[in-house]
Amino acid sequence: MSEEINADRRTFLRQSLLTAAAAALPPAAAEAAVAPARARRPGPLCLFSKPLPHMGYAELARSVRQAGFEGIDLTVRPGGHVVPERVPVDLPRAAEAIRSEGLAMPFITTDLHEASDPGADATLATAGKLGIHLFKPGYYQYRYRNVQAELQEAGRKFRSLAALGARHGVAIGYHNHEGMIGAPVWDMASVILPMDPRWAGFYFDVRHATVEGGSAGWRIAAHMVQPRLKMIGMKDFYWEKTSRGWKIIDCPLGEGMVHWPEYFRILAQAGYSGPVSLFLEYDIPGRTIAEQQDNTLAAAKRDLDFLRHGLDTAYAAAYAER
Repeated sequence: MSEEINADRRTFLRQSLLTAAAAALPPAAAEAAVAPARARRPGPLCLFSKPLPHMGYAELARSVRQAGFEGIDLTVRPGGHVVPERVPVDLPRAAEAIRSEGLAMPFITTDLHEASDPGADATLATAGKLGIHLFKPGYYQYRYRNVQAELQEAGRKFRSLAALGARHGVAIGYHNHEGMIGAPVWDMASVILPMDPRWAGFYFDVRHATVEGGSAGWRIAAHMVQPRLKMIGMKDFYWEKTSRGWKIIDCPLGEGMVHWPEYFRILAQAGYSGPVSLFLEYDIPGRTIAEQQDNTLAAAKRDLDFLRHGLDTAYAAAYAER
């Protein structure tokens, strides 16, 4: 009996310390800080808005809600649903339309690279005022002339952007995209890990990590980012051999090379409870814009069902073990 009481006291003390520490953090970071002890599933489960470029805000929000999603990862970049020069006007309109459908808007996807970018201050200031506490920046590229110097330059730009985000209460999550700086995670980890965890972390993408990391690299990367994980992206792929060599083919979730059950277990065991963004990067046919939109939403619902089932199963198992 005394052992059970002591265990309960230890659990209570640990949770009390986490809650007290979280009080000093911004809302998104505070929620993540206390999440491991109570996470049943990450969320909200969002749809990345890129595959539906012709939809207005109200139609987009209504369609995404009807497909079963809990939020929207909105493109706020050139060619996106909100273009940079119209952020102060259009981002509040988009947020109102999305939230009026009962959907969350936990973060936005931008093409920002450093604090001096045109529109960077207005974008992050507007996001902060709207209660959007996370954002995804643009990518940095290796030119393969001096990779160490190129990484240092990317780090300088990233730190300036993170500082600007912190000023407006918006944290940055860097996306590990194949072929870019940060693709293997190790390189951008050298930039991100020394920074303030409240304002800088990772936007982890297991598809890109698998492309870059092969058998073990994606596993190492997935574990490495956990303490600083801000948001995650979900997509799948496979390699196809062509007459011109091996080619990456994007595909629906579960039809490619991503080790989904193991990845879901990693997330569940870490207690990740933050936002999830579902991507549809594979080709979806349609003879008209309306037909392609319908097919896109059907594909999104199919992938969402796969994602929700996998996460629920893994998190239920992890929760039962605690």
